[in-house]
Amino acid sequence: MKSHITYLSFDELADRLCGIFQRHGCPSNVARLLAENCAAAERDGAHSHGVFRMRDYVSNLKADGWVDPAATPVIEDASPGFVRVDARNGFAVPALAGARDLGIRKARHNGAAVIAIRNSHHLGALSLDVEPFAEEGMIALSFINSSPAVVPYGGHTAVFGTNPFAFAAPRAGEPPLVFDMATSVMAHGDVQIAAREGRALEPGIGVDAEGRPTTDPAKVLDGGALLPFGAHKGAAISLMVEILCAALVGGNFSAEVDPSRHPGAVTANTGQSLLLIDPRKGRGALPDFAGRVSDIVGYVRDAGQQRLPGDRRLRHRAQSMKRGIPLGAEVLDFLDSLEAA
Repeated sequence: MKSHITYLSFDELADRLCGIFQRHGCPSNVARLLAENCAAAERDGAHSHGVFRMRDYVSNLKADGWVDPAATPVIEDASPGFVRVDARNGFAVPALAGARDLGIRKARHNGAAVIAIRNSHHLGALSLDVEPFAEEGMIALSFINSSPAVVPYGGHTAVFGTNPFAFAAPRAGEPPLVFDMATSVMAHGDVQIAAREGRALEPGIGVDAEGRPTTDPAKVLDGGALLPFGAHKGAAISLMVEILCAALVGGNFSAEVDPSRHPGAVTANTGQSLLLIDPRKGRGALPDFAGRVSDIVGYVRDAGQQRLPGDRRLRHRAQSMKRGIPLGAEVLDFLDSLEAA
């Protein structure tokens, strides 16, 4: 009988997830990338993008023709500062992995570069996409759109995805400053978790299928929608993400995603864009960039903000690396079921 909590190392969890991905049709290289991404989210306490997402991954892989796990992304050297990637209906994680080195080289040469990914499916934590660039000394911004789940300000029908964006920057003496956030009041995955746990939502998060305010997560998920954060301000940012991720990359707007002919399909075939900036380019005698990031972080802390963006993630990571990643008996049973499916 399983104990209440089991602690797995990062490699142990990634290996187990990799086996599940391979069992359901992913080639070994794609399975490894997806497994490590999912395990990293669980390690960092981003549970809505960790093991929780494995059900969605498997459901997608079983939805005939919806996603191609064996797709080989096409990397297009579009211009001195622009990389276009056709993920060819595959997952976004291997598409970004294929473009990463070229994007860094272009940013280091030009001072900035854009990576624009189309025809991709994304299920991971966006923070994990930008953090490696900050570890290379870059500023990184990423934007992604998704299935329609958010009403525009004053609207009654879902048009936008939750449309998260992420930011990462190096800082002196500490890990990179990294955060990601949905442009909806709450991430869609967190609504799913609330529904599974039978928890009500706070007021002002979502509406039902009739456009009426509701605190029932099931009604938000069943034909309802989330609200944009910050009312018209969040809606404007979500619109910007749609333009950067669909119009720019040449992919689908959230409102154009329709998986209805593929039972079990969960993700959206949309796009992702990344902006990379090398802050050292032409800096000369200017103060060190990473040091200046640390300066502003210090001012914020001195002003009384006790928890900065990314602090909780780093704390979870440190605990997981020391003790292992904690998994409850129900989670382990869930993984058993995916292995046996």
